[in-house]
Amino acid sequence: MDFKPGDKVELLDDNLEGIVVSNNGNMIEIETSEGFSMEFPASDLVKIETPIEDFQENVDFNRILEEKKIPKKHNSQRIKPKERNAPPMEVDLHIHKLTKSTKGLSNYEMLDIQLDTARRQLEFAMDKRIQKVVFIHGVGEGVLKAELDYLFGRYTNLKFYDADFKKYGLGATEVYIFQTVKS
Repeated sequence: MDFKPGDKVELLDDNLEGIVVSNNGNMIEIETSEGFSMEFPASDLVKIETPIEDFQENVDFNRILEEKKIPKKHNSQRIKPKERNAPPMEVDLHIHKLTKSTKGLSNYEMLDIQLDTARRQLEFAMDKRIQKVVFIHGVGEGVLKAELDYLFGRYTNLKFYDADFKKYGLGATEVYIFQTVKS
């Protein structure tokens, strides 16, 4: 680095600064801020203030100042704690939600439609890496709930339990799907 008389410099390895008095090749004489005259190798010094004349003429200071500005923080929508824990996917297995009409369907056929829907939705949630799914089955006689328990019990990567009582009552089961890393 080229040091000229009048340059403000600082010592790299010490808390010492001063102004260059003379440049004798590799040795630079400085006057410290306390008024002492000292000599140091040029490799031990660094300029701490660069005069405006030493800057390149084509520097756009406005552009540099714009780059230094801290960008505005975008306001993200605040999610309420109740909504944060809400499952992203609900599957209503009531038969009237799955078919236009139950006319001519036996109880076995209706149960089969409900279980097939539950199986397809569970596979969809696993493929899309959805972590929580609530299956709404209603209270009834408990046949559908028992069949769902059997279906969910065949999977090793999930756990299931009664869904939020305040929201669903006794007629829903929440499934938590463990996310595994795909290799």
